[in-house]
Amino acid sequence: MSERLTVFKTYKLFVGGKFPRSESGRVYEVTDSKGNWLANAPLSSRKDARDAVVAARKAVGGWSGATAYNRGQVLYRVAEMLEGRRDQFVAEVAEAEGLSKAKAAAQVDAAIDRWVWYAGWTDKIGQITGGTNPVAGPFFNVSSTEPTGVVAVLAPQESSFLGLVSVITPAIATGNTVVVVASEKAPLPALSLGEVLATSDVPGGVVNVLSGRTAEIAPSLAAHQDVNAIDLAGADAGLAKELEIAAADNLKRVLRPQAVDWAATPGTDRMTAFLETRTVWHPTGSLGAGGSSY
Repeated sequence: MSERLTVFKTYKLFVGGKFPRSESGRVYEVTDSKGNWLANAPLSSRKDARDAVVAARKAVGGWSGATAYNRGQVLYRVAEMLEGRRDQFVAEVAEAEGLSKAKAAAQVDAAIDRWVWYAGWTDKIGQITGGTNPVAGPFFNVSSTEPTGVVAVLAPQESSFLGLVSVITPAIATGNTVVVVASEKAPLPALSLGEVLATSDVPGGVVNVLSGRTAEIAPSLAAHQDVNAIDLAGADAGLAKELEIAAADNLKRVLRPQAVDWAATPGTDRMTAFLETRTVWHPTGSLGAGGSSY
């Protein structure tokens, strides 16, 4: 029996629910922690970034308009699908980060659990970020939160999967759509995540995954007039300053990079970072001849 040829995996971008190659046709070599070749990843261009923003904008209405309960179901479905492909992600994370299989498995398990954790928050975050406000006068005054819109996310460079999940899920849990730039040196887990999202009931365009040079892609996202917010988790100090200046042009919300233990239990900060508060005033009515009001 003749020896069969190995079928190498072709990694592609994930934009608008589809898997395009970079429009430039460029790729770059991805290596493991020892410098051994793993795969060729698409080298995204500014045009790819613009296409991803268009896809994310188209998805905002449907995703933000879905019930919070439904978004929770979708996020839980992602966790289910990841559980079924656990071994693949363990192998990719181990190669990407130079971890033992046991440590990589712990990272993947934590990432799956994180999808479940945020799935549980989708219909609860509004209860702690909004409410009825006491005011002086015959008015109802109610504050509620709504998603910011399209969020550009620079994934952490060192934590190729757990860190990635930790910056994507809080943004989409609250109804935003995202364009994420994967870890430059370890993009393969992020690109594989796109394959999971495509089969997990996540509407096309809600999450868009780009790979390539962070310093090349990020400036166009920071300056893009149709991007409402940017998470700089994966930017170094110099790049972060440049991007923050560019983001000021259309008053983007900016989440600055900070030291984070991705393995720690997440709080609600990354969810509330990309929420807007809307306050509604409504006059109370008068009941009966006595002038009592409600």
